[in-house]
Amino acid sequence: MKAALWGLGGLGLGVGMMYWSDPRSGRWRRSHLQGKAVHAAHEAGCAAGVLRRDLAQRSRGLLLESLHRFRTEPVDDVTLGERVRSALGRVCSHPGSVRVSVRDGLVRLEGSIVVDELKRVVPTVGRVRGVRGVESRLVPFAQAGRPSELQGGVPRRGPPRAFGSSHWSPSARFFGVLGGMSLASWAFRQRGVLGLVLGVGGAVLGVRALSNLELRRLTGIGVGPRAITLHKDITVNAPVEEVFAFWDAMQNFPRFMTHVDEIRVDSSGRSHWKVKGPAGLHFEWEAEVTQRVPDKLLAWRSVKGTSVENAGVIHFERTAKGGTRLDIRLAYNPPAGAIGHAFARLLGVDPKRQMDDDLLRLKSLLERGKATGRETVTRESLSVGRTGRQTLMH
Repeated sequence: MKAALWGLGGLGLGVGMMYWSDPRSGRWRRSHLQGKAVHAAHEAGCAAGVLRRDLAQRSRGLLLESLHRFRTEPVDDVTLGERVRSALGRVCSHPGSVRVSVRDGLVRLEGSIVVDELKRVVPTVGRVRGVRGVESRLVPFAQAGRPSELQGGVPRRGPPRAFGSSHWSPSARFFGVLGGMSLASWAFRQRGVLGLVLGVGGAVLGVRALSNLELRRLTGIGVGPRAITLHKDITVNAPVEEVFAFWDAMQNFPRFMTHVDEIRVDSSGRSHWKVKGPAGLHFEWEAEVTQRVPDKLLAWRSVKGTSVENAGVIHFERTAKGGTRLDIRLAYNPPAGAIGHAFARLLGVDPKRQMDDDLLRLKSLLERGKATGRETVTRESLSVGRTGRQTLMH
């Protein structure tokens, strides 16, 4: 057994040395790895600086807050009233509808309020430093907008918690990674169902802290097509009418999108997509146009029940030199959400780089009439159908 392990180790070492010392590509590979190492070291240094400042500031704030809790100091009614109004703005969507009066540390609240916020407002005001008691004469309403003073407003959820918000602070992420690693390593030495559960919990906590993504986006459950979002701006030296016509005819997408095999558009405007995925997998779904403003806006979204939910919106803007600026936002929800996206990257499929390459092919296709590795399309073949839509033909 040991001889086999030594043999496999020697084989792996030999393959690695051949890979890095290859006379044709070895030099580029070593330089590429060195660049990645320098970039990783730079990113790690920046992250360490951010974490150090965040820990210092939060520690100082926690210390000062603790000292204030144990220190008793007289507070005049005017100052206390301002503190109460400040606290109301963090938990109440209509703080202007609440009248605050203070006398000798006793706070009286009057006015209208949404019933869901009432259970947060009174305890929050009671925790304000200097408040001796709270008298609530608020009139709750089941729905906002019933009285005029409850119209509009922005919903408030109170002060964010360290581990309860969608985006964790650098300190919360640091302790989350440490906690997840500690829990996973301890569970690795255990046996049985308890060790398995704790190990999975530690792994989930570590991935959540490292990625800084909500569990819904990590798993892709309950987020629709918004698990992964991509944004790109590009300028094409072609008239906006021509560029919009090309995008409007979705069957043109396979001409510059290497991962799209086929798109069929029926008479109702619904399109059927066939797309290549990682590891040779293929996916199909139906999509429909949700918004269309000629030469300005085009948006589409996959229909419900598809295996890969996705959506896209493109804004077209005419430039001063007669070209077209494209603002493209794509979102999709792969199987297993962001975790599936990470596995796809490990398999060599990087959607962001793929999108960059596709848009460069699109730019070449519209500006020079051809794209590398794709069929040649000329501008002179632009025709207008009876339906009023323009389609780029062979």
